[in-house]
Amino acid sequence: MTFLLLLPLVLTFALPASARRTVDRLAPVTALWLITVSAVVCAGCSLAALGAFVLTGLLKVSVFATLGELVHPLRTASDLVVVPAAAASVGVLTGCAWTLARSVLRQTRAFRAARSEAGCGPAAGDLRVVDSPHPDAYALPGRPHRIVVTTGMLRSLDAAEREVLFAHERAHNQGGHHYFLAAAELAAHCHPALRPVRDSVRLAAERAADEAAADAVGDRRLTARAIARAALVGQAARGVRPDFAPSVTTGPVPQRVRALLAAPRPAAAPWIALVLVACAGLSFVASATGVTDFHHRVEVAQGEERG
Repeated sequence: MTFLLLLPLVLTFALPASARRTVDRLAPVTALWLITVSAVVCAGCSLAALGAFVLTGLLKVSVFATLGELVHPLRTASDLVVVPAAAASVGVLTGCAWTLARSVLRQTRAFRAARSEAGCGPAAGDLRVVDSPHPDAYALPGRPHRIVVTTGMLRSLDAAEREVLFAHERAHNQGGHHYFLAAAELAAHCHPALRPVRDSVRLAAERAADEAAADAVGDRRLTARAIARAALVGQAARGVRPDFAPSVTTGPVPQRVRALLAAPRPAAAPWIALVLVACAGLSFVASATGVTDFHHRVEVAQGEERG
């Protein structure tokens, strides 16, 4: 059982490198879905494994064994392994809960502030213009979705580049990219290896919006120029928007520009997708099997089943 529960915690460390290659080798939308789902699955499996370690350690204590109605000792690995694993798991889960609570509070405040700011500016359909000298633009989720652009950003771009900007941010809202970013943010607080995966999810979302904008305006070179200029003038700007509000100015812009200027190529190297699927699949099977085995051992200790 211990080995099975350790497996998802270890396999998750293979995700960052695989996620980076996935963004480079697969179509942006495919990469976005694949990386996000894999990260969420691995995060859930890691939490399940840590929870099982904690419960195993607690049931070794007589008070909790009584509360659990155990009539026989719980059969596990040596206490020299179980107890330290349980103590470490408690510390990790506490840290995860603390950082997640802080992140949710900060993101909620930023979202409310951004919605309030967007409601004060002049409106043109889904577009909201904020009077600010700092160039910035982002897609703001909610009901309804908004595209928020500052006057500083509008003055920095010509008419054609502004059309690219609007198409890019609309693609974020239409693709529901904020859901992917929020899921990646939550997963990043469940395992340290998932923090760099969060950056890969953001890059995949920006690449997907870049390609959608290029299709909308019909000019990849114009799209690349508009994104580069928007990122250049907006690199020092960071308004009140939350992290799950995607923006044209985020991500490794040189890499995005190179991808737009290069000739579109069909998705290649499906093996990299198999790596992510294998990590997520093995993590799920290992954690599910480990938790099921733990549940069986508890039932045996309760006298409900025979070992």
